[in-house]
Amino acid sequence: MPVIVTTLPQPSEQDRQDLLKIYADAPDWLLAPHADAAALVEAGLRDGRLLGGRFNDRLLGAAWLQCDDDAWRLSRLCVRKVTRGRGVGRRLLDEAQRLASEAGKPLHLQAPAGHLEAQALAAKAHLPLEQY
Repeated sequence: MPVIVTTLPQPSEQDRQDLLKIYADAPDWLLAPHADAAALVEAGLRDGRLLGGRFNDRLLGAAWLQCDDDAWRLSRLCVRKVTRGRGVGRRLLDEAQRLASEAGKPLHLQAPAGHLEAQALAAKAHLPLEQY
């Protein structure tokens, strides 16, 4: 069964628990400026920015997608540690690229300055990297 990528306008309680598990595995730099995973999840849901990667009705990965007039920006991409290496992050990235392309907007990857993981992902995906 493939990973289905969706926005999360009306997350269930299970979705919220899954998101907390996803971001509990995140490094501190991915959570900033939020105090913890719960604050990041609540901000993402409140602002309508979260994409989720779902398999068998459970969220395994998530990312923030910000849709601006000049470009769309993907940030805070994270996959549960137990699921990494199975294509969930790639699926989230591919779907964000498809959505941005359909909207006629370029997709940029956003990450804090100096993070090699983000630089490598941007290079591999052929995306511009915006550092903050």
